[in-house]
Amino acid sequence: MSELHTPEFPNSIKCSGGLNHELHLKVGTPVMLLRNLDHSMGLRNDTRLVVTRLATHVIECNILTGAKTGEKVLLPRLNLTPSDTKIPFEFQRHQFSIMISYAMSINKSQGQSLSYVGLYLDKPVFSHGRLYVVVSLFSNRKGLRILLSQEDNSTVNTTDNVVYKGSV
Repeated sequence: MSELHTPEFPNSIKCSGGLNHELHLKVGTPVMLLRNLDHSMGLRNDTRLVVTRLATHVIECNILTGAKTGEKVLLPRLNLTPSDTKIPFEFQRHQFSIMISYAMSINKSQGQSLSYVGLYLDKPVFSHGRLYVVVSLFSNRKGLRILLSQEDNSTVNTTDNVVYKGSV
């Protein structure tokens, strides 16, 4: 029972939808905001930023996307309470609501405007319009690279574009 009262136990808890206990950052790391903080400052869920300075209680970042691109912002630590019903007790973590973001899903990429996009598709994009969403992200055609592969790891030159007949 004594091992339950060490810092390692609560730090090892992984909750669905929760953040990891540790976050290793350095200046220049791209990150993505995981919750809405301040709409007027452009700090919304899925906003991409780059770390410019690290401090104990705040992280200084430049906004990479949206109307506030290039603006400097400070991200505070937040008190977060995981809502995982599989854990028989409540606890709080005091942490930054960001994740490292060198890559992202198609869903998370919506609303982004990017100069360079690398797209890895190991199977056709499943839902209507998703392929269009990701291909329309880039501002320069030469900035798009797509790798299409099959289950046997061979590469192919085409993919299916899923279109629902009722929506056309």
